[in-house]
Amino acid sequence: METMKAVRIHRYGGPEVLVYEDAPRPKPSRGEVLIRVHAAGVNPVDWKTREGYLRQGHPSLPLIPGRDVSGVVENAGPRVASIKRGDEVYSLADFSRDGAYAKYIVVGESEVALKPKSIDHIHAAAIPLAALTAWQSLFDAAQLRSGQSVLIHGAAGGVGSFAVQLAKWRKAHVIGTASGRNQQFMRELGADETVDYQTTRFENAVHDVNVVFDTIGGDTQKRSWKVLKKSGILVSIVAPPSAEEAAAHGVRQAYVFVQPNVAQLAELAKLADAWKLTPVVEAVLTLSEARRAHELSQTGHTRGKIVLRVV
Repeated sequence: METMKAVRIHRYGGPEVLVYEDAPRPKPSRGEVLIRVHAAGVNPVDWKTREGYLRQGHPSLPLIPGRDVSGVVENAGPRVASIKRGDEVYSLADFSRDGAYAKYIVVGESEVALKPKSIDHIHAAAIPLAALTAWQSLFDAAQLRSGQSVLIHGAAGGVGSFAVQLAKWRKAHVIGTASGRNQQFMRELGADETVDYQTTRFENAVHDVNVVFDTIGGDTQKRSWKVLKKSGILVSIVAPPSAEEAAAHGVRQAYVFVQPNVAQLAELAKLADAWKLTPVVEAVLTLSEARRAHELSQTGHTRGKIVLRVV
């Protein structure tokens, strides 16, 4: 049996349960491709998986976390037509399979797209989960249109930083919330207005928006109802908003859990190559430093993304 270096979880718990070790090297089956991983993005869903919050639909233990991957196709299984050996690709790997914290990963052909040509693997690995989450929330769920207004909570984070850029590309009026140190950063991303949540309650500064994009949850979500226009929509990626609250305020609500989508990945690659979408990477660590990456991610104060360098 061929092996590879990988980070695996043998039991649920804190960062200490991440083990850098030898693991079986996967083999592609029909309709699958084997990718030599160059970089793996780190997302909050990774440490939530590690802690055992997302057991349904995930592989049994031991499992390899990590949904974001950028790398080179090493081999393809039968019936793979669109991808060939040597292609530089990126992917949001399906949650039912082992992830990208490894030297190799197998993904379905329907989950993988050619990576943006203008950026390296580190920055490409920062895109899939976060940018697809923003796309599916703003465009699929909220149907954000040109001229509409959107309030993006956590606009300096991994998902938020993509949401600001995508909303501006769609020609929306963008308002972002973040800490004081990230006010200028949000404006550089394209935000028209910014709110420092450390000094200002956003509901006192923002009124009558078409869309609220909630990446925070809790009290922030509860306070967001009052800033929406009638018939507006609150979209959350943290917790399903209350249908009763939405009805009481005369607005709509939606919850989004990101799904792989190769057509959308291809569109995001085009935007990146046209310099209309820039992945922000705050920290690059090695695969063996996955514990440190999770510790940083769990602070909730990362600007943009954390990426693991595998090659």
